[in-house]
Amino acid sequence: MKLTKRITALTLAAFLFVSVMAGCGNSAAVSSLASTAAVSSATQSSVPVTKTTIKLATLKGPTGLGMLKLMSDNEAKTGANNYEFTLVSSPDEIVSKIATGEIDAAAVPTNLAATLYNKTNGKVQLAAINTLGVLSVLTNGENITSVKDLKGKTIYASGQGSTPEYALNYILKQNGLEVGKDVKVEYKAEHAELAALVISGKAKIAVLPEPFVTQVMTKNKDVKIALNVTDEWNKVAGDKSVLTMGCLIVRKDFAEKNKVAFDKFLDEYKASTAYTTSSVDTAAALSEKYGIMPAAVAKKAIPNCNIVYIDGADMKSKIPDFLKILFTANPKSVGGKLPGDDFYYTK
Repeated sequence: MKLTKRITALTLAAFLFVSVMAGCGNSAAVSSLASTAAVSSATQSSVPVTKTTIKLATLKGPTGLGMLKLMSDNEAKTGANNYEFTLVSSPDEIVSKIATGEIDAAAVPTNLAATLYNKTNGKVQLAAINTLGVLSVLTNGENITSVKDLKGKTIYASGQGSTPEYALNYILKQNGLEVGKDVKVEYKAEHAELAALVISGKAKIAVLPEPFVTQVMTKNKDVKIALNVTDEWNKVAGDKSVLTMGCLIVRKDFAEKNKVAFDKFLDEYKASTAYTTSSVDTAAALSEKYGIMPAAVAKKAIPNCNIVYIDGADMKSKIPDFLKILFTANPKSVGGKLPGDDFYYTK
């Protein structure tokens, strides 16, 4: 019994001695090890995260407004990817850029998405709807209360070769009016050019999109909204389709090679559109900062711009009938034929 106690005591003493010596004699080594771990951790945290670069193009208008938060986050380097933005005034400027791979994704008129899909043999896909109806018939001194009142009149418009032209033609035709016979339509190259004519009073009847509608009415109090084109579309198209003015397209090969990065972009783009519509004052300030439009105009226009984000199955359910109406009216409006199922990008 005594022998057992003695052994236990000696063992405990030896253990304590070794522990104390280890604590004293190896404190530098322990400290060095901790220091090494801290340096290693700091080094790892300071290594920059590689981000995918996505080159984007958008029109100066509602589609550009939807990207404002994305632009701000990109400048602050807090986005999931590295974004390079190109702002253009006309959809024509995007066609060659997307075809040559100069840009990866772009906001364009919906019919142009279908046209590019056909022209590139399916190398362009529709990723999301970003703008619904934004067109209005404006008048200055003319009494227009219905589409039929446009008979015998000259209408000034912009957006020839894209959704505005085909939507206007469809509405006129469904109301028994033929362009060139019953109604004369004169197109201007850019929305801004037409807006200036309306403000000056040289164009008495005009079809313009937001935010130019707001801009014109702010500068000339005699200009009135005579007809809402979306309402007129719904009257003749019924439940067949939704007037989808704008969308986001992507090069198919880019999306396939960078699916994770592109899907993250779509998530950020969705959040950006929601931010624009819910934080109008801040978005308006960003609009001026990034050259989309003056803050005062943006603040008034954003609530009327029908900025949305619709993708996936919901997008696919809204687009086919709309494109079918355009195709029936004029096959060239969608590139000669309706797109196949591979036209639609899904996450």
